[in-house]
Amino acid sequence: MATKTLWILAITALGLAAQTVDRTKPPQTPPIPSYKLPPVSETKLPNGLGIVLVDDARFPLVTVRLNFQAGNKFDPPDRPGLADAVASLLNEGTKTRTSRQISEETDAMGGSLSADAGPDSLTISGNAVSESLSRLLTLLADVTMNATFPQDEVDLYKQNRIQNLRAERSEPSFLAREKMSQAVYGSSPYSHIAPTEQAIGKLDAKVLGSFRETFLVPNNATLLVIGRLPARAELLKTVTQLFGSWQQRQLPAPPQMAIPAPHRQIVLVDRPGSVQADIHVGRSAPTRLSPEYFPLAVGNSVLGTGANSRIFRNIREKEGFAYDAHTEYNTKREASDLAAVTQVRNEVIEPALRAVLAELENMASAPVPAAELTNTKNFLSGIYLIRLETQDGLATQLNLIQTLGLPKDYLETYTTRVRSVEPGQIQDVSKKYIAPDQDAIIVVGDASKIGDAVRKFGEVTVVKAE
Repeated sequence: MATKTLWILAITALGLAAQTVDRTKPPQTPPIPSYKLPPVSETKLPNGLGIVLVDDARFPLVTVRLNFQAGNKFDPPDRPGLADAVASLLNEGTKTRTSRQISEETDAMGGSLSADAGPDSLTISGNAVSESLSRLLTLLADVTMNATFPQDEVDLYKQNRIQNLRAERSEPSFLAREKMSQAVYGSSPYSHIAPTEQAIGKLDAKVLGSFRETFLVPNNATLLVIGRLPARAELLKTVTQLFGSWQQRQLPAPPQMAIPAPHRQIVLVDRPGSVQADIHVGRSAPTRLSPEYFPLAVGNSVLGTGANSRIFRNIREKEGFAYDAHTEYNTKREASDLAAVTQVRNEVIEPALRAVLAELENMASAPVPAAELTNTKNFLSGIYLIRLETQDGLATQLNLIQTLGLPKDYLETYTTRVRSVEPGQIQDVSKKYIAPDQDAIIVVGDASKIGDAVRKFGEVTVVKAE
C-alpha cells in the first residue's frame, strides 16, 4: 500500500512539473464571496435594553459587548476625558466586590472584562468559556450598575493618567492629531482627543457616578452576546433576572455638533529641537451612512492603505522621504475626517509636502485604472472577511453597527458595495474630499528650521507645543 501511494505521488508530481507556469503573471484572485451572518435573534426588555444574540457554535466560547451611546462627545466642556475615566474605573470595585475580587472571578472563568470609550460610545467587553456565560453576565451586570469608584482606585488612575498624558504630549504625532482634530471639528465635542491635567485633577467618585447614572442606563444600551449559547429562552431568562430591574432614565439632549466648513489653513506647531517634521493634511469627510462613503473608502485605500498604496510607494519607495506614509479615514457617528500622514526629515519638508499634495490632487485628476481598482477591491473585501472570522472580530463589527447607527445588513452587504464602486464615483468624491484645496495642513516640528519652507505653501499660523 505504501509503495502504491508513493507511485501515485510521484506520477502526480511529474504531471505538475510538466505543466507550463507563466511566472511573469500573478495568480488570479478567486471570487470573494459576500459574508453570511450566523443566526441572529433580537429583542428588547421592558426597560429599553436592546438584546442581540448571535449563535456561533464553532468554539466553546462566548463574547459579550454592552454598548452605550456615552462616548467622549458627551464629556462636559470643562471635563474632557470623563467618559474614558468612567470606562477605565468601572471594574475597579462595586458595592459587593473589590477590584481584586473582580479580577480573580474573571480569571477563574478563563475570561476577561474591560471597558473603553470612543468618540461616540462606551463599551464594556467580556469573554469566557461557554459554561461560564451566566457568571460572566453576572459580573457584567454588577460593574455596570453597581460600580462605586473607590477613592484609592480613582487616585491611582489620576496619577497614572497624568503621567501617560505627559508622555503622549511629548510625541509629535499626538500633537499633530490633536491640532488636526481642532482644525477639522472646531469647537464641537469631536475636537478633543484627550483630557487635560486640570480635568483629570477634578475627577472624584461623585463626578464619575453622575456620568454613569446619566448615560449608563438600559434605554441607552444594547447587549450583544455571541458564541455557543444555551437555549434562547434560558438565556433571556438569565438576562432578565440580571438586568430586568435596571431602571431606565430620561436621557439628556445630545450635544450640538456644529462642524465648521472645511477651508485651507496651515498650522505649524513649534517643537524646538525636532529633527523631523510630522505632516498631516486633511479635512472633514462623509460618515458611513452617506452614499459617498464606499467610493471614498475605496479611493482612500488606493491612495494610502498598505504598502501598495500610491502615497506609500511615492513618498517612501520612490522618493525616500519617509519610513511611512499613509492615509487615515476616521469615521464617527455624526462626522468623519480623512487625512494623509507622514513624518520626514527637516531638510526635505518642502519637496515631501509638495509630493503629498500632488498625490492628493492626482486622485481627483484622473480615474483609477481598472487593474489598480480591482486589486484594491480584493484587498478591502478580503481583509474585511478575515476580520469577521474570529468571534471577537464579529463582536467588534456588530458593536460598531450599534455605535454608528448602521443598517442591520451592513456586514452582509459590505463586500458587494465595495465591488460596486466605479472609477467615476471615486473621481467625483476625490474632487470633493481628497483634492487638497480645502485641506488643513498641520506640521509639527522646529519652526526655526522648517518655518520658511512651510510658508512657501501659504500663510502660516505658528503655535507653541504645549
